[in-house]
Amino acid sequence: MPGERKLVVTENITLDGVIEATEGWFAPAGDEYAVDNSDIEATMRRAMAEQDALLLGRRTFEDMRGYWPHQTDDTTGITDHLNKVSKYVMSSTMQDPEWENTTVLQGSLEDEVQALKAAPGKDIGVTGSISLVRDLIPAGLVDEYRLFVYPVVLGRGERLFAHATDVPKLRLLEATPFRSGVVLLSYRRADRRRGIPSPSGLPGPERG
Repeated sequence: MPGERKLVVTENITLDGVIEATEGWFAPAGDEYAVDNSDIEATMRRAMAEQDALLLGRRTFEDMRGYWPHQTDDTTGITDHLNKVSKYVMSSTMQDPEWENTTVLQGSLEDEVQALKAAPGKDIGVTGSISLVRDLIPAGLVDEYRLFVYPVVLGRGERLFAHATDVPKLRLLEATPFRSGVVLLSYRRADRRRGIPSPSGLPGPERG
């Protein structure tokens, strides 16, 4: 739909495609070294300024709710952003989200996301939420991927595109290396530029 908001999936990912946050791989140089992430933080702040909504699966939402609102010395701006941004959590079981500016979505995934996209506003962000993202991909609802690729190979763990056979052709928007060794790869659906309608898909009952 012309003029609709973009849905942007942002993930930290290993060289072999793992997005599951295990084994401390977020520290690319190892815990014994000080890593300068100021350039990554600046990029994240710019991305947050482009988004006024955040869509999350239940498990990722609960993990973030248990951590970020309690940070009092965060200098990255993430805490302030997460507290203020409009948060939407896909869950068929959650009643009270217990976090300000949060709405629980219990309808079909496609209907709920299409309604968010059609509403006025900036981009809609998605992060973590592995099961949710895996439902968004075949439903044709992801417009852009921003992947922070870490110089790590795990060989096991949940992968972003595991069993994904319906991913549209993507075009590279950005490839930005950071001082830590992380590289940001941004991709957009190639058919969005031509106005080709996205395929539809069916949601699952509960998404993480």
